[in-house]
Parts: sequence; C-alpha cells; structure tokens
Amino acid sequence: MAALELDATQLDRYSRHIIMDDVGPAGQQQLLETRVLCIGAGGLGSPVIEYLAAAGIGTLGIADDDVVERSNLQRQVIHGVDDIGRPKVDSAAAFVDRHAPDVTVETHETRVTKDNVRSLIDGYDIVVDGSDNFQTRYLLNDACVLAGIPLTHGAILRFEGQATTIRPTGPCYRCLFPEAPPAGAVPDCATAGVLGVLPGTVGCIQATEAIKLALDHGETLTGRLLTYDASSLSFETVPFERNPDCPVCGADGIDSIENVAYTETCSVSE
Repeated sequence: MAALELDATQLDRYSRHIIMDDVGPAGQQQLLETRVLCIGAGGLGSPVIEYLAAAGIGTLGIADDDVVERSNLQRQVIHGVDDIGRPKVDSAAAFVDRHAPDVTVETHETRVTKDNVRSLIDGYDIVVDGSDNFQTRYLLNDACVLAGIPLTHGAILRFEGQATTIRPTGPCYRCLFPEAPPAGAVPDCATAGVLGVLPGTVGCIQATEAIKLALDHGETLTGRLLTYDASSLSFETVPFERNPDCPVCGADGIDSIENVAYTETCSVSE
C-alpha cells in the first residue's frame, strides 16, 4: 500500500532502500513522513544534513545563528567559497534544495536558548545535536527528555569524537555526565583544532541513528557511549545506565527547564 504513494521518480531515486527487506517501500514512505531537527549546520551538522536529505527524510529543520566563514570550509562540506558571509541555514537549505527536491527544509536562524528550545523542537520526531558547546548539549538533553523526543548526540575535538542516543525509555546525557566540566577544562575546536574528516565520521553515525529511529529498526546507541579515535582508527563502546537520582530523567526529576541555569556547569539545583 505504501508503495503506491511513491511516484516513479522516487521509486528510482530510493531504489537501493526499497530493495532492502528492512526498509522497503513502506520504510521509505516512513522516512518521507519523518520530521528531523538538526541543531547546528557546521562540522557535525553538514554530514547529518547531507545524508538525511539524501535518504529522503521528508522534513528537515535546521537551526543555526552563524554565518559561513572561510575557516569552516576545511570540514563543513555543505558550504562553499561562494557561501562565505551567508547565514549557514540559508547555505544549508540551498544545498538540500539542489540535491534532494523531496525534502522540505525549515530554517531557524537562531541560537538555541532556554526561551526558545521548546518551540523549536515542538513538532519534530527526532532531534540531532550538532552543537559545539556544553550549554546547548545540556539544554537539548533536558528539553528533549521532558518532551519525549529522541535525541542523537555527537561531539568532536582534535582526533576524537563521541556519539550516543537519548530516548525516553533510556538513560539521558546527565546520567552519563551529570554536570558540564569547569570553564576552560575542555578546549573548543577554535582553540585546539579538529581533523577535517572527523565530523564526517561522527556526523554519519548520528545520521545513521536518526534513520534507525525513523524506521524503528536495529539497536541504537541508547545506554552506550561510542568513542572514536581517528589517530588509531579505533572505536570503543562504553555502556551506561539510567541514574535513578538523575535530576532530569530520574523518578524525582524536574518537570520544567524554567529554573535551570544553563551557564557554567549547567547543574540542576535542588
């Protein structure tokens, strides 16, 4: 029945999905009906946006308040020289329009804050965290847990990256890292650098997680932190469990982000 909803062009474009027993025409139709919000259109966001659009995710939200800079081009592959100075959301939307006409892009040229996060994530089935700071990571974790929206997380620095997936039924980011490290303890990419291909690897993992969530297929990284060392080309998976005393997903966790200050350690005060 779902196959009848795909036109001839779509049957051709997505044929390598459609011939897979685990996807098929019904699965491709599900992808086309899925709404994913990508926070960040930079290093991690670029491969996420590229591959989710190519896979036929029907609606792709992109939130970013930055503009394209020349130094971005070493790793942010959906932007080009002609995009320098252009808002990243506009450059990203143009990329998707050129490569994936089936995909509807919703741009949000804004920084994610406590005041707008709930309205941003509302209506999306999955959120992908391609941010580059701890405040946004904790804010997205808390907001998505409270809203019951799956979140796939990624982070990169120098030669190393990590990824995990937060689902309503599993442990959250705060179960793994209760608080952010002190300011200055972990340098950012602008200070310490990042291998240009690294976000491609980690972002593709995040895109894979989002597609599996959309298809409700396979085993996600829920309850597992995947770490990647590009210098030795090695992966390690570290399991973690739900903390019953977690201030967000625990039995006595918060029911609103209103009183959480997303500064410094991003701690949830009693």
